[in-house]
Amino acid sequence: MNLPDLKKAKERTTNKVEYKDLKITESKDFLGKKYFLRTYGCQMNEHDGEEIEAILTYLGMTPCEELEMADVIVLNTCAIRENAHDKVFGYLGRIKHLKKERPDVIVCIGGCMSQESSVTTELKERHPYVNIVFGTHNIHELGPMLLDARKDHQEIKVYSKEGEVYEHVPYERASKITAWVNIIYGCDKFCTYCIVPYTRGKERSRKLEDVVKEVLSLKEQGYQEVTLLGQNVNAYGHDLDESLEFSDLLEAVAKTGIARIRFVTSHPWNFTDKMIDVIANYKNIMPYIHLPLQSGSNRILKLMGRKYTKEEYVTLFKKMKERIPNVAITTDIIVGFPGETNEDFLETLDVVDACQFDGAYTFIFSPREGTPAAKMKDETPLKEKEERLYTLNQKINEYSKKANERYLGKITPVLLLGVSEKDKTKLYGYTDTMKLVNVATGKENIGKILDVKITDAKSFSLDGEEMKKESVG
Repeated sequence: MNLPDLKKAKERTTNKVEYKDLKITESKDFLGKKYFLRTYGCQMNEHDGEEIEAILTYLGMTPCEELEMADVIVLNTCAIRENAHDKVFGYLGRIKHLKKERPDVIVCIGGCMSQESSVTTELKERHPYVNIVFGTHNIHELGPMLLDARKDHQEIKVYSKEGEVYEHVPYERASKITAWVNIIYGCDKFCTYCIVPYTRGKERSRKLEDVVKEVLSLKEQGYQEVTLLGQNVNAYGHDLDESLEFSDLLEAVAKTGIARIRFVTSHPWNFTDKMIDVIANYKNIMPYIHLPLQSGSNRILKLMGRKYTKEEYVTLFKKMKERIPNVAITTDIIVGFPGETNEDFLETLDVVDACQFDGAYTFIFSPREGTPAAKMKDETPLKEKEERLYTLNQKINEYSKKANERYLGKITPVLLLGVSEKDKTKLYGYTDTMKLVNVATGKENIGKILDVKITDAKSFSLDGEEMKKESVG
C-alpha cells in the first residue's frame, strides 16, 4: 500500500527526468465485461480519461453509459475546487448502494483527488468498498491492479514523486476530429491557492521530436485540430538539455501542416515575445489565448504567488492584441481570496474593463488542504463573495456578448464537430477564436472546416449558416 504525502510531493530536486516507453498490459480476463468511466475537471483529466479508456479496452472491456450495468467503475477525479471533491464523494454514495447489490463490481478511484493524503485516508477508513485507488503518476498500473484485484480487499497505490515521462501512451480518443497532445507534465509555480504542483509533480517536458511525431500521426489519421496540453505550456523546454522554449515547439508543430493548433494553459510570467511572433506568423496556430489573470490587485497577486503585477499583465495583453491579428483572449479570475477587500475587488473590475476579455472562468476561492492559502485568515462572508462573483459575471457577460456581436454579418471559418444539443437540425463547431457556433448545415459536413456567415450573437454562442459556393457554368 502506497499512500500519498503532500510534503514529499512538494520536493523538487535537480534529478533529470526519466523517459520511459510505456508497456500496456493486454489480457482477455475481462473480455465481455463493461466499464463505466466518469471524469471530473480540466482538459488534462479528460486526456487522462482517454488513457484510462485505452487500458480498459486492452483488458477486453467495452464502455457503458449506465452505472448499474458496469462490471468496473472508474472515477477520474479533480482536486482543484471543493465542489469537485463533494461531487465525487456524493457519487460514491450511489456506488455504495450498487456495491451492496452487486459485490463483484470493482470500484476504482484515480486522478488528482487520490494524490491528497486526506482523501486516501477517508477512502481507507470510511469507504472500504472502493477496491482500487491510484494516482496521476501511475495510471499505467491500472491494468495490473485490476488483474490482481480482490473483491474483498482495498489496494491503494499512490506515489508522491516528481514523476517520469512516458512515451507510446495509448489513448481511446473521444473525438476523431480534435485531439489533446500532452507536451509538459506537472507544475513548479506553486501558486499559494493551487494543489496541482502537489498532485501532478514537477514540470517535465516531452522531447520535441516525440510531440511532432504524435501530431504527424494524428494528421495522417485525419485529425483537423490538436490542442497542446500542459498545466503551464509556456514553461515547456526549460528542463531539457537543448536550448528550447515553447515557441520552438509551437513552430515545429505548425510546420507539420495540421489544419488547426491550440494550446492550454499559459502563465503570464512565461509568455515571451517570441511566442507572440510565432502565433502571429502561422495561420494554422489559432488566434485564441487563455491567459489567467486571477486578480487585478497587486497585493492579492503577491499573496497568490503569481509573480507578475496587474500592470505587467495588461502590457502583455495589449501586446498580444496589437501583434496577433484577430486574437481572442479569455481568462480565469478568483474572487474572495483570503484578505481580498472591496478595494482589491474593484481593482479586478478595473482590469476587466481595460482588457474586455472575450470570456472568463470565474470562481469563488476554494481552500485546498496542504496549500499555503488554506492557512490564510479569511474574514469575508460568503454572501459578500457571492455578490462580488455576480457583479464580476455581469461585466464578463457584457464584454463576451460585445465580442460576439462583432461577428454579426461576417463570414468566418468554423470546424464542425457534431450535432447541436439545443437544435438537432444544426451542427455545432468553433471558430478559429474559439467561439461556439450553431450552424444550419447537413451532417455530412461534420469534421470539415466551412465558411459560415454569422446571423445571430448571444453572450456565449453564435448562430450561422453555411456559405454555399456558387456553381460555375
